[in-house]
Amino acid sequence: MASRSNSTSTRSWFPATRDIDAERGILARDRAWHPVGEWRTMSLVDALFGAFTVPFMARALVVMLVLAVVAGIVGVLVNLRGLEFISDGLTHAVFPGLAIGLAVGGTAGLLPGAAIAAMTAAVVLTWLDRAGIASDAAIAIVLTATFSVGVIVVSRGDDYAGELEALLFGRVLTIPPAEVLPLVGVSAVALAAVAVTMKQQLFRAFDARGSRAAGDSASWLDLVLNGAVALVVVAAASTIGTLLVLALLIVPGAVARLATQRLWLLFPVAALFASVAAWLGLAVGFAGSVGAGIDLPAGSTIVAVFVAGYALVLLGRWIADRLGHPRATESGTPPVTASLAATVGEGR
Repeated sequence: MASRSNSTSTRSWFPATRDIDAERGILARDRAWHPVGEWRTMSLVDALFGAFTVPFMARALVVMLVLAVVAGIVGVLVNLRGLEFISDGLTHAVFPGLAIGLAVGGTAGLLPGAAIAAMTAAVVLTWLDRAGIASDAAIAIVLTATFSVGVIVVSRGDDYAGELEALLFGRVLTIPPAEVLPLVGVSAVALAAVAVTMKQQLFRAFDARGSRAAGDSASWLDLVLNGAVALVVVAAASTIGTLLVLALLIVPGAVARLATQRLWLLFPVAALFASVAAWLGLAVGFAGSVGAGIDLPAGSTIVAVFVAGYALVLLGRWIADRLGHPRATESGTPPVTASLAATVGEGR
């Protein structure tokens, strides 16, 4: 019975891997590492390191590490600016692009379709906000309109349920080798956009009026940041799905704010947390599915590790505060605010 359980779990390991044997034969070749049904237990070294000698796991790790670093850095700016709801709107706006790209070009059309939809949504949201329309209302309009269009497009396909599941929950384990570089490239563009405007973005986060008085274009900075968020969403939606993208953008920044009050430490802390969480998420899913016979979806497992990490950091922060380590300075000014002010002063 144990052997049967292991065999069944391995064949269906992560929902997306059922397509690998039929479409590309990757899993069949990779199983030479360990034949089906052979595993009963798995060592920690196998789970954390050995798993990534398998080609499709190595590709998933490379893409997720790059995406985690970029999402962590962009997510800090999202957290400082309070743009979590806009990020949510952009994640849903990508869905019709994914659906249309899949319908027109198959899996090769996913990335271009998502990129066009995301950048269009970023421009529209920025314009609506600058036009004086309430931000929440604009986001709600874009969110519902685009998501409904995506569902309509997907429903026209032959495999409605299968296509919808892949778009919503991702396909991180079935990323073709040819898509690795494009996904890395999209992430790199997002990182470059925020890196070039970093001081201006921080100035605007700290003092929007002062930023405008200094000559910074609020519309341009908003568009750059929304565009960077959109590009992260594009890459993440192609891996862990549109419903789970928000965790990659929001959780690392929130963890960094809990872990440190030093401004320039927020970015490396967020990137490090996201990278470790992505690595552990893939490792936990591999160990649970292949080693323990528990069928775990890859994207959902990664997000669960992100949330569990946040819960642990939140608990640690609460304990530290209870033990007399306050997060503010004696004057009552949060250190992040003081750091922002110092950065702005240096930039001017």
